Amino acid sequence: MNRINRRQLLKGALGVSAAGGFLGTLGRAAHAQALAESHTYYVFCYFGGGWDTLLGLDPRDPVQFGAQNMRSTRIHTGYELLPGNRTRIITPFGTDFGPFIGNLQRYADRMAIVRGMSMETVSHGTGMRRFITGRQPNGEVARGSSGATWLASKWGRSQIVPNLALNIESYNVDQPTYASALRASGIGDLLQSVAPADRDLRAGQRGILDRFLASEANCEAAKRSDMLQTAETSRRSAREISSGRLAAQFDFLAQNAEMEALRGQFRFSRDDDGLRSANARVALAGQAITNGVSRVVSMAVAGGLDTHNGTQWVNDQGPRQMSGFNAMALLADYLDAREYRNTGTTWLDHTVIMAFSEFCRTPLLNGSSGRDHHITNACMLLGGGLKAGVYGRSSDVALRPQPMNLTTGEVDEVNGVIPKPEHIYQTLLYHAGFQRDDANFGVGPIDAMLRRS
Repeated sequence: MNRINRRQLLKGALGVSAAGGFLGTLGRAAHAQALAESHTYYVFCYFGGGWDTLLGLDPRDPVQFGAQNMRSTRIHTGYELLPGNRTRIITPFGTDFGPFIGNLQRYADRMAIVRGMSMETVSHGTGMRRFITGRQPNGEVARGSSGATWLASKWGRSQIVPNLALNIESYNVDQPTYASALRASGIGDLLQSVAPADRDLRAGQRGILDRFLASEANCEAAKRSDMLQTAETSRRSAREISSGRLAAQFDFLAQNAEMEALRGQFRFSRDDDGLRSANARVALAGQAITNGVSRVVSMAVAGGLDTHNGTQWVNDQGPRQMSGFNAMALLADYLDAREYRNTGTTWLDHTVIMAFSEFCRTPLLNGSSGRDHHITNACMLLGGGLKAGVYGRSSDVALRPQPMNLTTGEVDEVNGVIPKPEHIYQTLLYHAGFQRDDANFGVGPIDAMLRRS
């Protein structure tokens, strides 16, 4: 008889679970264990200002949802107003996208898209913090730890900077100290944070001090102290950060062959403008993940999306969204071209890239031919072993959130729930190996997204 190892057994359990149409405790446990063995990384990409999902992740046919039908549909795509012949939806691999999805459409067959989400707010700060934490803020004050912090707490202890946040907020109120984000306003700011420490000790003295502190942390009393062990972990991380290795990896303006190749692959210039670009930020995410620096990276990849007047919406909204999607496509290209630790899989197979915004724009144009704030939202998750597909749907009248069956991913008026950011994070936590509602979100994961085909 052929001997079956644990990985094969888990793979079989996943297959039986998916084939049977049921993902119960055993199926979730098998899925989580399989992902736990493979290790998963996360990149969160924020589109600031409230994106227009009709232009990207949740389009409509402009013939059915044009100006001539808007009285009954309460939706007007406005595609006919856009320059550059962008008057149609794009359908790679059978998935509909708006005209500004850009190069990200190449990965349509590896995306999980959640539509018809409710943000329960149309306030920028509240919506942003709601999506970062998966919890409704108190006013505009965030509640709870970031989803990124939870994931870093699961996987990040062995990384130098488990949780890296670039030009985006991050919170830690109940997770280990090592899971807190190293926050920076930009790559230049980050380089200053990780620059080598001043050598204020004579040769040999630093080594003597390091050995002394390490031996103290290894004594029996210190081993029994969570506080002292956390302090020692933080000390080692700080020494590694200040050693200069990270600065060399992230010095994107350096004149050497490695950085020249990186700038060429991610298409940003060797100057301050290039360093501030979304392309440079996703390059940093790729470097941090593939070089064992970080398990979780969060960043803003697009901004200026709060376009209320027609001139802004027509000329700026779509291109700004597309610039973020194109940057994400470059990151996906980078990860997908690299084998993951001699496994025959790629880094993209082990990395979830998520795109989100605080809410979307209204389905009808306002009196200035722009769009205002709308409660409905969508998000996209690419790679990492999640099952590709479209989950949920916004309504064809006024683009309202609709209840989704978490088991099937289909609209379900009877047994469904309105998807919200906490459903996304709960799905990622199960994906990462959390077995219960450890974060106390009070919702279940989108089981349909966790199944293996």
